[in-house]
Amino acid sequence: MEWRNMFFFDAMLTPKIITLVYWLLLVAALVAGIGSMLYTGFQYLTFGGFLRGVAITLGGAIAARIWCELLMVLFKLNENVQKILNTK
Repeated sequence: MEWRNMFFFDAMLTPKIITLVYWLLLVAALVAGIGSMLYTGFQYLTFGGFLRGVAITLGGAIAARIWCELLMVLFKLNENVQKILNTK
């Protein structure tokens, strides 16, 4: 990406940031899930805690993906509108 594009908003920087945020959210979901698996109140590693941890990990990963995809749709929409404007 050229510096001119970044300073004059010809290219979008946020989609690259959204990708980074997605990976950070995946790591956070994994850490939260493992934390929930290993520690549930005063008991360690119960079957219910394990299932809760798996649900937190999967739910967090799916929620992060949906949220980031919805944000990316906005930027793809802008990109396609720019293409339409440049062809006329």
